[in-house]
Amino acid sequence: MARRKTKSDPTPSETPAPADRYPARGLTALVLTLRRLALRAVLIAAAVALALIVLFRVLNPPMTWTMWSESRRLGAIDQEWTDMSDIAPVMRRSVVAAEDANFCTHWGFDMAAIRQAMDAGGERGASTITQQVVKNVFLWQGRSWLRKAIEATLTPPVELVWNKRRILEVYLNVAEFSEGVFGINAAAFHYFRTTPDKLTPRQAALLAAVLPDPKGRSASHPSRFVQRRASAIEQGAETIRVDGRSACFE
Repeated sequence: MARRKTKSDPTPSETPAPADRYPARGLTALVLTLRRLALRAVLIAAAVALALIVLFRVLNPPMTWTMWSESRRLGAIDQEWTDMSDIAPVMRRSVVAAEDANFCTHWGFDMAAIRQAMDAGGERGASTITQQVVKNVFLWQGRSWLRKAIEATLTPPVELVWNKRRILEVYLNVAEFSEGVFGINAAAFHYFRTTPDKLTPRQAALLAAVLPDPKGRSASHPSRFVQRRASAIEQGAETIRVDGRSACFE
């Protein structure tokens, strides 16, 4: 005898469906979870980066990624921090003249230089000293779009929190001047057996001339190209002194 149907018995439409009948729901939940985790990771990374920017305004960066990788490759590197007051003014001006003549007048990006680089088809660089500091201190070497995007994001906060003198001081202490030679202190001794405060205008210009290619150029045994480049830098350093474009870090 068939059992009578009661109100508590589920109808066919009310019968719970097996979970595997709705795989899209599980996939959607997984995507949402991954998005939340990615957003959380980005926020944490941003908070850490901002904290380091504030910290390095008064404390010197202990080691950059490039220094660490080179020390592993070579076994050791040469680098010793030098305060800005112990670096010859002509050395400061030479680096700015060579790498970023409008350093005192821009906010981290030199739009005129960027336009010139675009007109040249990307054959010339347009990175400012601030951008190079961000790359050297907080990021890694390379030309990936990801690195450039992060660099562009961190450059304005560095300009906002640090002053120009601090940016240049950090740059002069973390830039690579030769294989395993980082910072102006090590560079001055490596090439000329002197200290940063005693560098002559010619020595300062030669050091600035090797910065774009520290492993391929030498300040103590300069090629004809490096000598010509150094002569142009000497003139540029004097020009920005006279026209006031060095006032922000003097």
